[in-house]
This record gives sequence, C-alpha cells and structure tokens, in this order.
Amino acid sequence: MTFDDVCAIALAWPGVERSTSYGTPALKVKGKLLARLREDGETLVVPGVGFDEREMLIEAEPEVFHLSPHYRDWPIVLMRLPKAGADAVEALLLRRWREAAPKRLVKDFDAARVDQ
Repeated sequence: MTFDDVCAIALAWPGVERSTSYGTPALKVKGKLLARLREDGETLVVPGVGFDEREMLIEAEPEVFHLSPHYRDWPIVLMRLPKAGADAVEALLLRRWREAAPKRLVKDFDAARVDQ
C-alpha cells in the first residue's frame, strides 16, 4: 500500500479531506486528524488505537504494526504501508473516522450503506 492507496480508501467517506499535519501529508475529517504519513513516506500514524489493542496488533503483525518511543504514551499505532493490507488499513481508518466525524455524517453514512 501507499499513501495514495490510503487516500483512495478514505476520501470516499463523507467529510474526509487531504491536509497536512506536522508538515507531512495527512487525512482529516472536518478538521480532525484521521491519519498522517511520517517523514519516511512509508509509515502511517493512526491515532485512536488504545494501548491494549496496539500491543495486540504489534504482537500479531510486527511486520506491519510498530511503535517508536515518541508515541509510547499516546493512543497511536504506526503502520508500515508497504507491508499492510488494504483491509487492515480500511478497518482502522474507518473506526477512526467514526470517532472523529460529526455524528450526523456517521448517521447519514450508515443509512446510505443500509439502503444499498
């Protein structure tokens, strides 16, 4: 996966836009961070992942999920995009989108999916 692949997934959801965070490409929903690309161009920073879940992800797929000391005290996981599958990226980002998006957007999104 690449950041462009990540964008193709997330930009299909309501309110998601390309932006920047800490000088790097990012995706935001209504101004709230969804994810950002690290300076190496291959690592995705995904906020909203609790410590227990992060530990489980890293243990289950250490080639994909990891952590740097900088993020140790934050509910964040790092993903190596070249090793990540689209399903894993979509699942984490969709959950983050649901947390960050305005409730009305989530409700409308869910209603549209049921109607399909």
